[in-house]
Amino acid sequence: MFIKNVQLRNFRNYSDLNLDFDADKILLTGKNAQGKTNLLEAIGYLASLKTIKAKHDSELIKWGEDFSKIKGVFTKNDSDTTLEIVLNPPKKKLLKVNEIKKNKTSEYLSNIFSVSFSTSDLALLRGNPEDRRTWLDEAVSSLYPAHADRISKYNKIRTQKNNFLKSLGGNINGENALLDVWNEQLAITGSNIILLRLNFLKELLKYARQKHSHISLKETLSIVYNSSILEDVNVEDVSEWTSAKIAEKFYERLDEKRNEEIIRAQSVVGPHRDDVSFFIDNINSQKFASQGQQRTIVLALKLAETELIRSKTGYNAILLLDDVLAELDDIRQTYLLNGIEERHQTIITSVDTLHFDKRYLENVKIYKIIQNENSADIIPA
Repeated sequence: MFIKNVQLRNFRNYSDLNLDFDADKILLTGKNAQGKTNLLEAIGYLASLKTIKAKHDSELIKWGEDFSKIKGVFTKNDSDTTLEIVLNPPKKKLLKVNEIKKNKTSEYLSNIFSVSFSTSDLALLRGNPEDRRTWLDEAVSSLYPAHADRISKYNKIRTQKNNFLKSLGGNINGENALLDVWNEQLAITGSNIILLRLNFLKELLKYARQKHSHISLKETLSIVYNSSILEDVNVEDVSEWTSAKIAEKFYERLDEKRNEEIIRAQSVVGPHRDDVSFFIDNINSQKFASQGQQRTIVLALKLAETELIRSKTGYNAILLLDDVLAELDDIRQTYLLNGIEERHQTIITSVDTLHFDKRYLENVKIYKIIQNENSADIIPA
């Protein structure tokens, strides 16, 4: 699986771009703020409908324009797949697969797989729980599109419940029987979210541990899911949990927290409050690992994602690496580049070629991105 062509219209700083990719290894060079990251963002958005940089679709539209179009042609199973997204707020985004409109995101997703790795990911362990939940849910959704729909449904139920909690004005003795309705729905929907997260992390750990051992040598990586419902769960020991058992525990916790939720006027337990912890030789890496050890874990996780996608789908994910080499030492640079299987198409951004071994550059197609007055231009370097 690889991308052959990308077309952008009014996307970020690109007015009109039509670019062919005719290589498995592509390097996008240029000074900062020229549009390198924007191009990777467009490709990642085509694959996942997610972008870390933008909170709203309107932010992806070039300043002064009222719409944006992103289109890509991908090779898959020796045939071409065309994906297209049109953003025209306040209208709902238009999604097309091979020129056929898709009304549900689950019908659009899983046509193409990509794994993005940026400098912000290197801070994943030092970030807040929301950062780790976002990473986890996006990774899960890339393989199981229904997960994104469940997250959306869960958040809608939680919003409705929170609105009802606010209406109670903190009165624990008021009429609150309607809470049972919201809690039952949250327990059912939330239990499925938690179970899929647990199973995904268990499978991911198998590959991440292998990748991690190549650079850390003697250190052993483990993952714990910090659940507000189940407490701390070692992801290697998740077989005992079913959606029914989790739902039962969920409802018990909601009943325990009933008065607290009424007083605080918000949902205080559930997958929206959960976190993930990473351990090296049973020591919490978020608290005690060095910066180098933390970056090794993130590298292992990202490369593990590509392996898990391949094992589940039979396809090779496109790797999108955004200026990460400049943030890694020589050992980890080598590990990353050598850890990428030849079968993966890899698109990397960098200010220049100084961080790359000459042997790696032998088979790389290099483009230079230059920001002009109204748009960005891309030329072969």
